[in-house]
Amino acid sequence: MWELEDPSSGPLAVYGPAAGGSPNQPPLLVIHSVNAAASGAEMRTIYDEMGKERPTYGFDLPGFGRSYRGPGPYSPRVMTDALLAVATEVQRRHDAQPIDAVALSTACEFLARAATEHSDLFRTLALISPTGFDRRRGRRDGPPGSTLGSSAVHAFLSMPGLSDLMFGLLTRPSVVRYFLKRAFGSETIDEDLWKYCVQSAAAPGAKHAPLYFLSGYLFSGDITPIYEALTHPVWAVHGVRGDFVDYTGLSALRRKPNWTVTELQTGALPHFEIEDDFMARYREFLAAH
Repeated sequence: MWELEDPSSGPLAVYGPAAGGSPNQPPLLVIHSVNAAASGAEMRTIYDEMGKERPTYGFDLPGFGRSYRGPGPYSPRVMTDALLAVATEVQRRHDAQPIDAVALSTACEFLARAATEHSDLFRTLALISPTGFDRRRGRRDGPPGSTLGSSAVHAFLSMPGLSDLMFGLLTRPSVVRYFLKRAFGSETIDEDLWKYCVQSAAAPGAKHAPLYFLSGYLFSGDITPIYEALTHPVWAVHGVRGDFVDYTGLSALRRKPNWTVTELQTGALPHFEIEDDFMARYREFLAAH
């Protein structure tokens, strides 16, 4: 692990390059999701496997894992700027080669924004269980830079005493296990991931970024046109079990020539559930581009 100083969010914990990869291959960057107990551990299987083949990097988003966990504020802009800072440094270390990037869930919104703003940084984009496509909320065509955040909700959740109590309840080992089961859509979860989630959620300052997440501030209000504006090859992959199964909005993007959409018989973490099949499909996508 090494630290990268990001002016907007403080020190970022960066991992890599993973040992064993060929330096001649394009670099790969993996980006974890956001939730009460999130960290780069959510991308461990991809990091470990792809690290055998190419320079592979991961990092903890601001407010999560081993990155700086100050009081915030946290927003898609802060997360996107952190992603761009890491991607820029990775590209600098590899003779300005464009990066293959893989993001999970809400982080897909950050990666899409980064790719539209600095397209030269990226070669391909893989979006695992991407947010922003469910029919209940519909299109998100809000003003540029807008979020789904509620200041009233954040003020309530941040009340002294209440914030510690609520975050403590949300990150109890049994509750973390419950939410992982909902994400996997199964009673079977990755036990090492569960252990690290519990450990990460116990770190000082761990509550701050999740409170912004729970208040809606980490969801982009303008993400639909950003997804539509992507010109890179995009692989969007999602499961059909668990809490994250509505991808109605992806139907329009299936028709775009740069988008490949894959549905798997898994929950929201296919790279853990069917690692070999997932990695084979991802390598096939990379080889095609």
